[in-house]
Amino acid sequence: MKKKGLVLLLILVLAISAGLTGCGKSESSETPAAEGSGDIPEDFMVGFIHLHDENSTYDLNFINAAKAVCESLGIPEAQYMIKTNIPEGQECYEAAAEMADAGCDIIFADSFGHEDYMIQAAKEFPQVQFCHATGTKAHTEGLENYHNAFASIYEGRYLAGVAAGMKLNEMIEAGDITADQAKMGYIGAYTYAEVISGYTSFFLGARSICPTVTMDVTFTGSWYDETAEKEGANKLINGGCVLISQHADSMGAPTACENAGVPNVSYNGSTVSACPNTFIVSSRINWEPYYEMAIKAAMAGESFDPDYTGTIATGSVQLTEVNEKAAAPGTVEKIEEVKAQIEAGTLHVFDTNAFTVGGAALDSYLADVDTDAAYTPDTEVISDGYFHESEYRAAPYFDLRIDGINLLDEMY
Repeated sequence: MKKKGLVLLLILVLAISAGLTGCGKSESSETPAAEGSGDIPEDFMVGFIHLHDENSTYDLNFINAAKAVCESLGIPEAQYMIKTNIPEGQECYEAAAEMADAGCDIIFADSFGHEDYMIQAAKEFPQVQFCHATGTKAHTEGLENYHNAFASIYEGRYLAGVAAGMKLNEMIEAGDITADQAKMGYIGAYTYAEVISGYTSFFLGARSICPTVTMDVTFTGSWYDETAEKEGANKLINGGCVLISQHADSMGAPTACENAGVPNVSYNGSTVSACPNTFIVSSRINWEPYYEMAIKAAMAGESFDPDYTGTIATGSVQLTEVNEKAAAPGTVEKIEEVKAQIEAGTLHVFDTNAFTVGGAALDSYLADVDTDAAYTPDTEVISDGYFHESEYRAAPYFDLRIDGINLLDEMY
């Protein structure tokens, strides 16, 4: 009888324990876990969809953020899924649907062309939260489970441009180039607002330091094409560009710069290990703050911003460490000085006093913020003396062709 009693007691203890820690979403499991606590509901899952894999600096930046946030929140590997090399087509919907069917509660995608397919999945799986980086339609779709996110990366680009301007001035003072030879080159993927906003802010940052700078821009027609990006960089270098930057995702351009001994300002991460003699600095979006906010909200069953803009203040816009071997003396200090001005609101990247279009200053401009098929301008975005980028929608809409920047070609 004693042995039977012990068995019954053991069964009772196990039953109580199972009731407290079972895999169902109990009342206690619906609140977001404390960072690093590991107290994650056993049936909570997260999905991440990426256009390319780790070989793309753009996708690697997202992948690293996804893994870091899951680790910090205590989400085990068995409870998150990462799909790479998912094209901007029906394959994205299929990947999202597979993740939803597998039990994912929140799903992220990282490329502009994924948007329509994420919206398709959001309509089919209303119980799942779908989050899309760089998209434009969440604020007009009106879906409670569909979200866009971006960051004020134009501020990071501007700061990277400050570093470029410092390098150009050093080259002029050393007699390596004359002031009128201070021409930069820029490799872009497509002639989209996101790329235009990026190269324009970079140029304006450089010109705030080196007033004689000009810039040539060429496009590859792909977010990731190492051969085309390397060829683009070589074309710009052969065309007289003495410093190169890019909005493209491979090591093509940085490698071309290292081989040619031309200074390079990268994007989405440091290339100093492969390009120690030419890499100066890189700007990037840090996706960890957004991932953490969205995942915690999904765990708690709470609504969150359909159109999120990260900033320097949220830790979403960052620069890598400056490579002082290639950078001009005083670059670190100058970046910090300008960064403080941006954070204080005393400096606006797209100050209309800092640029002209067709020789004229602008005091008004309608941008296509509420995107439609015809890209109809719909929102006044210039006021208080500057273009209000990423304030009326997270994704960039700056598409002005300002003086001083020469487009060698276009790609859509």
